[in-house]
Amino acid sequence: MNGSVTQMTLEAMKQARMNGQSQSDWERIHRNTQQGLEPVEDEDSPDASLLMREALTKRRVGRPVGSGNKEQVAIRFDRDVIAAFKATGAGWQTRMNAALKDWLKTHQPDSLLSSS
Repeated sequence: MNGSVTQMTLEAMKQARMNGQSQSDWERIHRNTQQGLEPVEDEDSPDASLLMREALTKRRVGRPVGSGNKEQVAIRFDRDVIAAFKATGAGWQTRMNAALKDWLKTHQPDSLLSSS
């Protein structure tokens, strides 16, 4: 470590950065990043930068990738059906899917075609 310790709150650091009072040498950091240079390992925790780099590379923006076994469709349900499932809270769509799967266990979709 270089001996300097920051004694600022996160909010104070954000404010200092907004006011142009940041003491970070961002030009050097950007230059090193472009050249592929890595920061010096932290003597107190040599694995910290490696662990942090691994965690950051695993992070993804946006929704997680789906299982691949679902298909998005536009469908209309009666308002009272939707209201009943929504009233059960977050995850209502998953529960609706489970209810339809359960219904399929005792009903044959082919028989529905002949009754219409």
